[in-house]
Order: sequence, then structure tokens, then C-alpha cells
Amino acid sequence: MAFSSEREKLNLRKRHARARGFAFLCALVTWSSVLILGILLFQVCIDGFGWLDWEFINSFPSRFPDRAGIKSALVGTMWLISLVAAISIPVGVSTALYLEEFAAKGRLSKLIEVNIANLAGVPSIVYGILGLAVFVRYFALGRSLISGALTMSLLILPIIIIASREAIRTVPMSIRYAALSLGATRWQTTWAHVLPASFPGIMTGVILSLSRAIGETAPIIMIGALTFVAFLPAGPMDSFTVLSIQIYNWVARPQPEFHDLAAAGIIVLLAVLLLMNATAIYIRSKTERRLK
Repeated sequence: MAFSSEREKLNLRKRHARARGFAFLCALVTWSSVLILGILLFQVCIDGFGWLDWEFINSFPSRFPDRAGIKSALVGTMWLISLVAAISIPVGVSTALYLEEFAAKGRLSKLIEVNIANLAGVPSIVYGILGLAVFVRYFALGRSLISGALTMSLLILPIIIIASREAIRTVPMSIRYAALSLGATRWQTTWAHVLPASFPGIMTGVILSLSRAIGETAPIIMIGALTFVAFLPAGPMDSFTVLSIQIYNWVARPQPEFHDLAAAGIIVLLAVLLLMNATAIYIRSKTERRLK
């Protein structure tokens, strides 16, 4: 009996040691990643801050580094992300609401769920090929902003749908039962109670998906976004470029000045991303306070 107790204590100490070792390994990997990211950001800031000024923001691309800017790429990025949000958010959230609140549970719904989960892991270049074949050529939309927006919307739709469904599932069933018991219809319950309660979680998925869309390059290259644009797009059917394409173009050039310009472009892209995320987080927090 005593031997069994000693063996149990020994096993317990081994399990605790393995748990501490695993926790140390996780912390080491996490802080190593943060350190590498910090070094990269530090290097980008060192290289790019010297080129950041109003002339850089307000100038078009040029073959001469001293005259080059990101005006067309910045405006194109704002156009693209606005169209992507206008297309993907209503479609993604509506799909999630339908699958969770209205669709009958059966083989068809399970098949749709599996396909959505699989689409979330498809490489972005595949969406670029799909956008080139469908939007650019089949629907003859050309190499326009709307083609890019539709392609990027396809890319992030699975993320929005999955995140929105998870947020909707966190809403207690008691809220639905209370609304239905008071005479509300299924649609009124979903619109007035389920959707507002799940909105903070939905916004988290939207933030993640739009953050991915703003930095993607491969799909935009596939549909033929221009690398040199000396004009501003005036509508969804105009040609365009984006910050990620402009940065890629500068990095590919042999002159070191263009590499510094690419670093400055990365800083601007990060600033746009942070501003967009901050706006979404503010909306989410305001909604949470209103619900409380």
C-alpha cells in the first residue's frame, strides 16, 4: 500500500514537471515570436521613417525614388477595403444567421458547414485564379476595383461566416425562448435579440477577416492589379493598385532607396490597419456597453 502511494506521488511529480516544461516551452515560443516581430518592426521603422512626409503620401509612384509616393495605392486600398466590407459583411453575417437560426439540421446543412470550413483553409492564390476566371473574364468586369473586391470578399467570407456562427451560438437559448414566448416571430427574435447580443463576437471576426484582406497580395496580382498607377480611381469599374502591390513592386527593385520606400509603405499600411481595427473595436465596445 505504501509502495503504491509512493509511486503515485512520483507519477504526480513527473506530470507536474512535464506541465511546467510544456508551459515554459509555450512561453519561450511565444516570446520568441514577439521578439522576432519586434525586431522586424524596429528595422522597418528605422528604414522607413526618414521617407515619411506629406510629399510621400501625396505623390504618385515614380521611377525616381525622390519623387515616388503612395497616393494612388493608398486611395486604391481604401476603395478596395470599403467595397470588400460592403459586400462580405452583409453576405457573411446573413449566411451565418440563416445556418444557425433558420436552416433545418440535416445532411445538406452539414455538407455546407464542411465546405465552408474547407474553404477557410484554401490558399489565397486559388481565390485569385477563381476571380480571374469568373469576375475578370466570364463576367467581363475587367481588371477593376469591383473584380478585386469580389475576389477578396470570396477570400474572407468563410472566416466571417465561421466567426459569426460561433458568436451566434454563444447567445443563450433563454433569450430566444423569452422573445418567442412573448409573441415575437422567429425573424423578430433573431433581428432584435440574437443579432445584437452576438454583435461583439461578429465584429471580432470581421476585424480579423478585413485585416487579412488588406494585406493580401497574391489574389490582387492574379486579377491583374496594376503596379504603376498615376491616377486615382473614381469608381468601382476603374483600374487600381493597392499598398501591398506597391510595396511588392518597390521591394523587387534593385535600388536600396526603393527598399526604404517599401519600408515607409509598410508603416503606412500598418497605420491604416490599426486605424481600421481601432474603429471596429470602438464600435464593438460601444455595442457591448449598450447591451449591458
